[in-house]
Amino acid sequence: MVRWIMHVDMDAFYASVEQRDNPLLKGRPVIVGGSSARGVVSTCSYEARRYGVHSAMPLFEAHRLCPDGVYLPVRMHRYIEVSGQVMGIFHETSPLVEQLSVDEAFLDLTGMEKLGGAERIAHGVQDRIARELQLSCSIGLAPNKFLAKLASDMDKPHGFVRITAQEAPALLAPLPVGKIFGIGRQAARKLEQFGITTIGQLAETDLGVLRQVFGINAERAQLLARGLDDRPVRPDEAAKSIGKETTFETDLYGYEACRDMVLDLAGQTGWRLRREKLAGRTVTLKVKYADFRTITRSLSSDRPVEWDEDIFRMADTLLRKVNLKPGVRLLGVSVSELRHPDEAPTLDFEEDRRLQRRNQALDRLKDRFGEHIIHRGMAADPQKKGDARGEATEKQEQRMERNNE
Repeated sequence: MVRWIMHVDMDAFYASVEQRDNPLLKGRPVIVGGSSARGVVSTCSYEARRYGVHSAMPLFEAHRLCPDGVYLPVRMHRYIEVSGQVMGIFHETSPLVEQLSVDEAFLDLTGMEKLGGAERIAHGVQDRIARELQLSCSIGLAPNKFLAKLASDMDKPHGFVRITAQEAPALLAPLPVGKIFGIGRQAARKLEQFGITTIGQLAETDLGVLRQVFGINAERAQLLARGLDDRPVRPDEAAKSIGKETTFETDLYGYEACRDMVLDLAGQTGWRLRREKLAGRTVTLKVKYADFRTITRSLSSDRPVEWDEDIFRMADTLLRKVNLKPGVRLLGVSVSELRHPDEAPTLDFEEDRRLQRRNQALDRLKDRFGEHIIHRGMAADPQKKGDARGEATEKQEQRMERNNE
């Protein structure tokens, strides 16, 4: 039986919802992320992309490139509501749906020949989304997750690309190695030092060379380069988010005081994630003010997040944009859009393994003595103590890594 996996990726989802809800925005460059020059672009319409605007771009840069664009704040509650309608169509199509975020998912269409076959069903999903929701999506259909996700990105917007197992090697060969999810700029530069710039070259490189870049993940990287991926489509996890929050006896004022608490909360959240063998893509910061008013802010990552440092970096980005002057009664950090870390083809290398060893050393202490046995913290004055703290941290990491070996 031929295995067929479909990856559906909604086109410019946030901006498309805004244009659908307000027909006056049709055909205009819409940038979702905020109305001021602070922050970053969450997503933008294809009209805005013609000006060079893209996701994660600082909003001040977007304003420079597209001064006449329509800048809108993120309406996450609305996007989640529409996402539920999209996912409803998916669940009516297949019993095996793995939601990756509010705007993308994998569906397993294997063995559906009696219902018209995978390709006909996939076209039907695309048509239903356009007809019932007035939204556009791009679809990739392939024998595995890696190829399906790659295919969905090849003909945007409103594209439909099917890749067979026989077509995969020739299709992949000329593509840059960065097309493999998990190979970022740093890993690509390291591969380039060995003369490896294309997926085809990666597929044929000796594993001994690849181990110098990917370590224990070398074989996995090469299998992906050859178009092979046996990860199953996993139905949605029961847990929606994992996090930690704390209420203060005395209200906190100012970024410095809140930052230290967010760092500690990120460490506790990371430990809980790893204890459940999960990772996530969205970090949410919760702030309750002295007057009991509560706000939440979220930020999503392209790759699964599980290490304390990554969680804190995203939470800190959110904290810097929050008004802390009224006084803070409660802070919370959580991670959502959960999945098993081994379900994402993230190909870590030495820097990632160092983070892994450090976090695992802390995890062992918390597993044995409880999560409050150790807390992450920062130097009171990073400018004055930066060098000494950096040296001390380096020595601590080396000791933990030696104990790990």
